[in-house]
Amino acid sequence: MTVPTATIRESRTVLTGVSWQTFKALLAEIGEDRNCRIAYDRGILEIMTPYAGHEEPVALIEDSIAAVADELGIEVRRLGSLTLERSDLTRMVEPDTCFYIQNESLVRGKAEIDLNIDPPPDLVVESDYTRYSLNKLEIYASLGVPELWRDRRSTLQVYMLIAGKYEQSDRSLAFPFFPIFRSFPGAPVVSETTEKSRGNCWVLSVTDILT
Repeated sequence: MTVPTATIRESRTVLTGVSWQTFKALLAEIGEDRNCRIAYDRGILEIMTPYAGHEEPVALIEDSIAAVADELGIEVRRLGSLTLERSDLTRMVEPDTCFYIQNESLVRGKAEIDLNIDPPPDLVVESDYTRYSLNKLEIYASLGVPELWRDRRSTLQVYMLIAGKYEQSDRSLAFPFFPIFRSFPGAPVVSETTEKSRGNCWVLSVTDILT
């Protein structure tokens, strides 16, 4: 019997000269039940299958944000790898995870998000353990995502969208009351128990700063 194992390295495929119509037809063929991330930028298609080391920091960030939001009574809607696209820009990207925080009330209860009508997520998160062929920051900037967190081998980088470009910052728009990158538990994940413990420590650091 063959036992499936976690992917050690990500699998990445890049195709060029792909029209928007072909890309959309491919998406419809693949469907939503897939284990890959897809990005498209004006004719260039990138398909990436993440591995365990890529996913674990994302889970830690998700748990920590959920814990802080609960502690502070902040309404947050997490939409995971939500497909973010604009046909007029011929750009599409799927973050590792994303959140509506400041604009949560504008998308509350919506089954589908349309960026032609709805605001983009207030915060997207990328676990940047590899080099991408596409400049995903440019894609997010063109979509108007105001804030991006990038986990680079357990170092959290915060970017704010200023005049159409991302600039690195030591504070967050979504959580402006304390310096995220100095407080966030960005150590490598060892176990789920350790992960939850680090998340709880982050929550405690937040409450200590606020009090």
